[in-house]
Amino acid sequence: MRPFKYTDAQSKEQALSAFTNTSHYLSGGTNLVDLMKEDVERPDQIIHVNDLNYKSVSSNDKGGLTIGAMLSNSETANHKEVRSKYPLLSMTMLSAATAQIRNMASNGGNLLQRTRCPYFFETSMPCNKREPGSGCGALNGSNSGHAIFGYSDSCIATNPSDMNIALAAIGATIEVEKTDGSSRMIDFTDFHRLPGDQPEKDNNLEPGELITAIHLDKPIFSDHYYYLKIRERSSYAFALISVAAGLQMENGSIKKAGLAMGGVAHKPWKLTEAEDFLAGKQPTEANFKQAAELALKDAKPFEANKYKVEMGKNAVVRALTQAFEREA
Repeated sequence: MRPFKYTDAQSKEQALSAFTNTSHYLSGGTNLVDLMKEDVERPDQIIHVNDLNYKSVSSNDKGGLTIGAMLSNSETANHKEVRSKYPLLSMTMLSAATAQIRNMASNGGNLLQRTRCPYFFETSMPCNKREPGSGCGALNGSNSGHAIFGYSDSCIATNPSDMNIALAAIGATIEVEKTDGSSRMIDFTDFHRLPGDQPEKDNNLEPGELITAIHLDKPIFSDHYYYLKIRERSSYAFALISVAAGLQMENGSIKKAGLAMGGVAHKPWKLTEAEDFLAGKQPTEANFKQAAELALKDAKPFEANKYKVEMGKNAVVRALTQAFEREA
């Protein structure tokens, strides 16, 4: 790990004014510190923001909840209001990592998780995300765990977060503070980026912006929900494929569906076409299979990750079936 200046911010104003282009904000540090140890991230300054007053859960004007960015994943997932109104989010967050890591990891940091692509972590290998212009080692290398949607020749890495997949399914808005003291809202679907020719940019934050809150939409999937995470081992492993599914039922039919996949793209992959298809349909196996076909029809796998297409279809069907059958 390289030397750096440590600033312990006691207010958002102090944090924002201290930021430079070579700074990083630090909350739980469960991802950033690992990257610094591996010499992937090399900040000249760490600005500690975990003590800032963004650790509450409150009602918002959308009829939903606002969750503080510095609240830990464990505190969020186990909060009474989150568990009752957004059980899909709670279930998803509790599937991530280990209890010890969830106790440390913050919600804002979870939004900013960087890929676990081995070429990104191995500094002797080419990686456009780590070193723009160096090439993508995974493109013609070992890519069995990589993207099947939305990638480019510059990067085929995937977003590793579980929480992000649930947020894509249920709907959310991210609030950030800018260095000039103003704030702005970012719709969750616009927060993360596809790689294009700038894979080093994981999201659409501007330099120095500090995430302060996650605003959740009005809960509509609190009765029928499921998060399916398929991984190489049952604990402390990132998803090969994951599906967050929520169903709003009315008179025996699906009024609205929320669907998103993980392990398949550079950002949480919202299954909009499948959601639209399911609206007004009966919750039958045939309809779930048709939704799965729509969800995966545009997949473009590599030779080593072709399995993700069939696995993804089966995962969508299973998640929807479990969501319908599982009632809170």
